[in-house]
Amino acid sequence: KQWYQRRVRAVGRIIASRTAMFCCDLQDKFRPSIRHFPAVLSNANRMLQSAKLLDIPLVVTEQYPKGLGATCSELDIEHCSIRCPKTKFSMVVPDVKSYLEAKDDRKTIVLFGIEAHVCVQQTALDLVSLGYDVHVIVDATSSRTDTDRVFAFQRMRQAGVFLTTSESMILSLAGASDHPQFRQLQKIIMTEAEDTKLLSFPTL
Repeated sequence: KQWYQRRVRAVGRIIASRTAMFCCDLQDKFRPSIRHFPAVLSNANRMLQSAKLLDIPLVVTEQYPKGLGATCSELDIEHCSIRCPKTKFSMVVPDVKSYLEAKDDRKTIVLFGIEAHVCVQQTALDLVSLGYDVHVIVDATSSRTDTDRVFAFQRMRQAGVFLTTSESMILSLAGASDHPQFRQLQKIIMTEAEDTKLLSFPTL
């Protein structure tokens, strides 16, 4: 069993019952400055809706909410397991780390939000260092500049992070078309994900 689990993690296989979802700092004050922000929010909502349907634990952080405001109202985070204010860039603050330790069966983290080159990247690197499998949803993650965004993805990939899209992850979490929630998940992905212009960067 341990050998199988190591192999599953080595290839980034998704098992919903071993997965938690991290939504990083998608706050209203960032709206004017983040590239492709409306599209990122739309794609993030796909992930949040899927987490709710599949009963996947959701961790939400907010960077200095006193000054930067709360998570955008368009995002459905009512089902989140923990909602944590922070000043550290990484989401792996003490409350979140304690939560993960209590959920020691959840070794895969699905991560998205802003900014790719700061809070998302530092979160991903911290989680990899702690032994987690990390999957970043590229079409639900952005920065103030496309340069920072793209090089953050490259940096995370170099560290062993898996890069994927919202639709690919949703279908990976379902695993098969006979999943009890597949029809509901299908409704989420029937509308094409919003374009965040990643195909403009062939280096990815």
